[in-house]
Amino acid sequence: MANIKSQIKRNRQTVRLKARNQAIRSELKTRTKGALAVAQSGDADAGETALRLAQKRIDSAVSKGVLHKRTAARQKSRLTRRVRQLNG
Repeated sequence: MANIKSQIKRNRQTVRLKARNQAIRSELKTRTKGALAVAQSGDADAGETALRLAQKRIDSAVSKGVLHKRTAARQKSRLTRRVRQLNG
């Protein structure tokens, strides 16, 4: 454990921010899997809605600094392509 006050504070901040980032990343994975599952079921309208929600969550992760904007663009592109393939 550090003896320096600023480092002790940074350690506390790191724990809090790590928990927030993990929660956001977990939600991204859940939304992505959900969009793919709905698209695979064959319901086109529900698939588009799930896709839009997943993309919205990816964009919010970028705005919070959890993901880089190019990483988010790549994830959205791949997800859209997979959903469109499954919908036919």
